[in-house]
Amino acid sequence: MAMLQQLHADLWIADSPLRFLGFEVGARMTIVRLSGSKLLLHSPIEATPELVREVRALGTVAYIIAPNRLHHLFVGEWQLIFPEASTFVAPGLDTKRDDLVITGVLDDEPEPGWQGVIDQVLVVGFPFASETVFFHRPSATLIVTDLAFNVGASSPPLTRLAFRLGGTYGRLSPTLLERILVRDRVAFRQSLKRILEWPFERIVVAHGEVSEKGGRDELVRGYAWLLERADDG
Repeated sequence: MAMLQQLHADLWIADSPLRFLGFEVGARMTIVRLSGSKLLLHSPIEATPELVREVRALGTVAYIIAPNRLHHLFVGEWQLIFPEASTFVAPGLDTKRDDLVITGVLDDEPEPGWQGVIDQVLVVGFPFASETVFFHRPSATLIVTDLAFNVGASSPPLTRLAFRLGGTYGRLSPTLLERILVRDRVAFRQSLKRILEWPFERIVVAHGEVSEKGGRDELVRGYAWLLERADDG
């Protein structure tokens, strides 16, 4: 059974199990094919032999991305398999993961290798994650990790219950962690507004279901508690 799911001519995802705080939330890797069959791996999951074979069939892994401070566990596995790939990590991971060979730290400027195809914004004000959010221009797709979850009917019962209790079940939304751990709401809001300037429809989240249409409106609704605040909160 194929592990990769194609969303666009040059965009794929692959899923794997993952428990967080005792709940099964799953994890998702996104693969983008750039020019010359070069591949960018966003938020790598476990490098199983089957998954590696499927990725190799798409092209050559040129970039490995750890987009936030939490999504880095399997970067080393992919580096061993593709030692020629360049690795870019979230701010803070360059010191936290000194076992990795790191090419650079992510910021607001796309690297030359994916500039023009993928745009990015470093979300500030939420140092717990220090996430960089990406926009794949050809497919009008926003690619996020923990900026938002989208837990629905496909999730296990206990996970669905937890998200129901948190008021975020069945819709694309941040979790309570964002409300609690955002340290600078003004800065965070400005980052979010920059993201909302992109003309995206689809949102690929790392946890939950892909939102195929109307993703921008869903994200606005999910962050209404922040975007509608005029004060510094």
